[in-house]
Amino acid sequence: MPPLKNIIVAPGDAGLRLDRWFKAHYPGIGHGELQKLLRTGQVRVDGKRAKASLRLAEGMEVRVPPRARAAEGERPRSAPKALAVSTEEAQDLRRRVLYRDDELIVLDKPAGLAVQGGTATRRHLDGMLDALKFGAAERPRLVHRLDKDTSGAIVLARNRAAAGFLTAAFRGRDVRKLYLAVTVGAPRPRRGRISLALAKGGAPGHQRMAAAGTYGRGAARGAVTLYDTLDSAGTRAALVALMPLTGRTHQLRAHLAAIGRPILGDGKYGGRAAFIEGHGLEKRLYLHARAIEIAKPGGGILRASAPLPAHLEAALDAFGFAALGPEDPFPRD
Repeated sequence: MPPLKNIIVAPGDAGLRLDRWFKAHYPGIGHGELQKLLRTGQVRVDGKRAKASLRLAEGMEVRVPPRARAAEGERPRSAPKALAVSTEEAQDLRRRVLYRDDELIVLDKPAGLAVQGGTATRRHLDGMLDALKFGAAERPRLVHRLDKDTSGAIVLARNRAAAGFLTAAFRGRDVRKLYLAVTVGAPRPRRGRISLALAKGGAPGHQRMAAAGTYGRGAARGAVTLYDTLDSAGTRAALVALMPLTGRTHQLRAHLAAIGRPILGDGKYGGRAAFIEGHGLEKRLYLHARAIEIAKPGGGILRASAPLPAHLEAALDAFGFAALGPEDPFPRD
């Protein structure tokens, strides 16, 4: 067993939570095991007991116990594997960069590309991130998610410290995210707030989120979505702006289905009612992450917007919806 060791926090790790610092340097230590090391005082910072949430500063001294030292270099089971990326795929990803600086990248993710891999998912953004290094020593890191079939703005961190800062921003709800969706039918009232707790249920392999109590099992979590109807085609369809105030899985899709206005093409949540025939539109999900606003790790506020994908442009034309920009229709506190 390796000996006890004190590690000085490097400049690139400044701002990281203590638990994320351990995850980055000692990935073989599981969450529960690290919590035990913290509770028993085996991990110390500057000689004192510390909590997992402690923000590290450059020059702090972290006491690393033997068990963590033994795990140095171990890979977490879920570590993403880099995928072979063709020249054309790499060029397409780079063309989709909406914003880039030394700390982060905002990418216009195409619909149909999964963010992370799974049992039946071989191609995913997480495995292709080496194509977005742009000469940096570290590969970009995911700090939040978009559904596979949702297009639009997704944020990537370019180094470990930025990942800690941005992940905390998303978890702390310090990010404004604006989505656009075409819904089947127009919401009533035209503008409002959906506050509906969601729980996961359904058979394995067919799980989905729904209003708490629908399945009779699973822990429900509160979820809130603001919406504003920007345009409508009578009672057939509407163009709706959405702002999630929480970040639950499939929140926007589940909330709109729950009020009887499913997103066009969302058969998973809307069933047959999520489709409108006779317009020649592709059968795909009409949900787009239009814009995002977030504090940058180096200071200042970033506002980035993703252009409308071709299938959403086609829907605007088919229903006669007015062209629109990335303006945020929701009042600020």
